[in-house]
Amino acid sequence: MKLKVTLSLAAAALALLTNNAFAQAASAPDRAAVKADTAAAKKKGELLPAGEGMPTTKTEKSMKSKEEAKAATKDAKAKGELPKTGEAGAAPAATAKSTKTKAEAKAETADAKKKGELAPAGEATPGVKK
Repeated sequence: MKLKVTLSLAAAALALLTNNAFAQAASAPDRAAVKADTAAAKKKGELLPAGEGMPTTKTEKSMKSKEEAKAATKDAKAKGELPKTGEAGAAPAATAKSTKTKAEAKAETADAKKKGELAPAGEATPGVKK
């Protein structure tokens, strides 16, 4: 019985020691190697800009000059074809203007409030009383 326990402990100790030896052999590269790899990637233009998470493909150069691009943007802005700042995709369609005056809209809202037809704050369906 003592022999089995002793052999088991010896085997466990041997396993722990060999794992550490292999872990040290496969350790990470040293600082100089990392710096050399980074310098080589920088020279090739393979580094990402600060804050970027995914690599991007290189874009082709524009066929327009800077002045032509500025003129095209100015024309699009004058025609109202540019999307608003921060919005992606096509510009939304123009919404219809109201035909009521501010006073008429206020009176209509006050009338609906008296009749209990206004939706409670945060509710989607009008005219539902709780």
